[in-house]
Amino acid sequence: MEFIFIGLTFLILLLLMVWRPFFKQKTQKVSVDSQLREDTNVCLYHEHKKEIEKDYSEGGIDEESYQYLLAELNSTLLQDIELNKKVIPGTTGANKPYSLLWPLGLSIFIITFSVALYNKQGSYKKITEMPSGHGQQQGMSQEQRQTQRENEAMAHIEKLQQRIEANPEDGEAWYNLGQTYVAVGGFDPAVAAFNQVIRIEGEHADTLGSIAQALYYKNEQKITAEVQQYIDKALSLDVNDPSTNILLGMHNFIATDYQQAIGYWQRVIDSNQQGVNIGALKEAVAEAKARLNMPVGKTQPQDVEGPQLKVSVSLSENIAKQLAQGEDRVVFIYAIPTNGQRMPLAAVKLKASDLPTVVVLNNSQAMSSANTLGSVDSVHVYAIVSKQGGVGIKSGDYKAQALDIDVNRSETLELVVNSIVE
Repeated sequence: MEFIFIGLTFLILLLLMVWRPFFKQKTQKVSVDSQLREDTNVCLYHEHKKEIEKDYSEGGIDEESYQYLLAELNSTLLQDIELNKKVIPGTTGANKPYSLLWPLGLSIFIITFSVALYNKQGSYKKITEMPSGHGQQQGMSQEQRQTQRENEAMAHIEKLQQRIEANPEDGEAWYNLGQTYVAVGGFDPAVAAFNQVIRIEGEHADTLGSIAQALYYKNEQKITAEVQQYIDKALSLDVNDPSTNILLGMHNFIATDYQQAIGYWQRVIDSNQQGVNIGALKEAVAEAKARLNMPVGKTQPQDVEGPQLKVSVSLSENIAKQLAQGEDRVVFIYAIPTNGQRMPLAAVKLKASDLPTVVVLNNSQAMSSANTLGSVDSVHVYAIVSKQGGVGIKSGDYKAQALDIDVNRSETLELVVNSIVE
């Protein structure tokens, strides 16, 4: 309301300034110039009358002429006074009176201009409202934001495909297409796109490392013989290749081998190559360094902001008997997005001898601040008793899983490891 009050006040003042001269001239019907003219006529009348009377007394004119001149003088005075009453003050030269059309026309223009400007700049509601774009984005649910990101990625894929159709030998477009496919979980078409880059440009470390990443995610974070082959070939061409070193750092981070993870990531940071998010890598290194001082199997304090997904992990009686006969195995408990991406959002490493136990998955266990439990609405949760001690799900491992779990679930999620991976 303050905005409207101020606007109306200025409008009223402006209109008063326009109409003031018009009303002022109306109230001053007899001007100073008009009164001066009338006084002058009277003075001249008396002077002329004295001259006539002088001439008559000295015998210059006779009685008849005397009376005639007086009558003529009186008539002239009356005519001048009458004419002066009929003349509107200031009708000559620069003192011409204001016409009603002037203030009326200016008033119409001012009001019309104000209304047009108000409509152009927005109504009072629009002016006083905060910009809605950012608020709407904050109001979106995690699922809506994820859908929006996927739609944007698919639109980007379509544009890249159109670009490739126009120029099939565009290696950069093929590479960007592969990276976008990896982001949406399309690992097979991603590998096909990277192979097109190799066909056009030959084998380069970054392309081979990107293929290794796609195959790694496809195989559920498992470094197979094929993945290792691409890793070795990429490092032989460039030991500082970002794609390959970031992959190895992530693999070791998930396995809680934080010192190894730091080594791979620091190699990329030190090389300072273009196109690499150095800031995110420094965050990952800082997180790994912080975890070096944490006991194995323990999570950070529970006052971490965001979801706190409680998971109770235990072994079935049959699996417990089988494991009791061998060495103590590594257990990985982790959550991944439901959208097809395989990057863990939170992970905890235990020993089979620690089971049964309850762990809390939260944002403190993420590899980066951009990919946390708080960045999604639901996850798949796995408990894997690893046969070989490595991350990922492999043949011979024991597992339990729970799909499409709400990250804000308040009840404890029960996972019983009771099946073997074929």
